[in-house]
Amino acid sequence: MSDMPVPVFDLGGVFVDWNPMYLFRKLFPTEEEARWFHENIGTKDWNLGFDAGDSYASGIARMVTRYPKYWREIQAYDLRWKETFGDFIEGTIAIHDELVAAEIPTFAITNFSWEKWMTCLGEWTFLEKFDGVVVSGLERLVKPDPRIYRLFCERYSLAPEECVFIDDNEINVSSANSIGMTGIHFTDPGSLRAELIRLGLPLKPGA
Repeated sequence: MSDMPVPVFDLGGVFVDWNPMYLFRKLFPTEEEARWFHENIGTKDWNLGFDAGDSYASGIARMVTRYPKYWREIQAYDLRWKETFGDFIEGTIAIHDELVAAEIPTFAITNFSWEKWMTCLGEWTFLEKFDGVVVSGLERLVKPDPRIYRLFCERYSLAPEECVFIDDNEINVSSANSIGMTGIHFTDPGSLRAELIRLGLPLKPGA
């Protein structure tokens, strides 16, 4: 086992800002209406269904049958999905680029619709720099299920103890810890950089 851990990243909230409200605010005239839609229709659980492998065609159709009044806004979650993203988190991208330049293998475990994952490959250039990615929608397993971390380790012949897992969701970090990975709760690129340096990875301090 190398003295340096293998970095394993989450994507949304670590490499790119993601919040469905970015889209919902464009669909409704008031914050109150957008918030109601998010809490009752375009919920986290509904999105998690896509991350678990549900197709957008079926997921949208099922929701429209429940709320036909909102068919336009529901359909927009598919047609205008990329508007749920804000800016790239450039500090994380810079960390990743340094690791790649130092020939450190890097990986990702992401809760992501397999359909939408495929549409991002040409636009998010950092994706093709990973040595491997586990996409929840393809595996039909979503974080924080410990099985997705075990699947990752088996697929890439890594022991959990060799890996450091970075995620903005503390529950996902705790689950990774439970199978033996070192977990880092991501809050900002500066703190992440300092923690990875502490763990022995070859990054420039304070870059």
